[in-house]
Amino acid sequence: MSSSSQTPSQDLPPKGGFSSIRYERRLPKRGPSGIAMFAILGGVMGYGWYRLYLGLDERRELDREKIWSRIHLTPMLIAEADRDEYRRKCAAVERERVIMKDVPGWEAGKSVYNGTRYAPDVIANVPIHQQPGFKKD
Repeated sequence: MSSSSQTPSQDLPPKGGFSSIRYERRLPKRGPSGIAMFAILGGVMGYGWYRLYLGLDERRELDREKIWSRIHLTPMLIAEADRDEYRRKCAAVERERVIMKDVPGWEAGKSVYNGTRYAPDVIANVPIHQQPGFKKD
């Protein structure tokens, strides 16, 4: 076989060329667009700020109510403390009278100070286990 008698056949494209090849990505659109997501985000944040503002109003109103209730309750609490102090003073004078009944010239309830200025008694509430001389069994 000689090369001159036969012409070599070459692989060529078909007449009109090959069909085009799709190489770009053609993904279907999924989900909302960017503008829609920003709009939804803005709506959710706006609703959150609205609820926060309502909560701050509620808290401000509760604080105002607490302040006014304390203002109105203060005289009653002071009067209750005064009654408790008077009751304790009367009980202390009575205990003093019982304890010092054998001492001649002792006046129960008389102030130890020589001045006429009022000095309220100091009532120390010391727990029993902290008092001097307390012995644990």
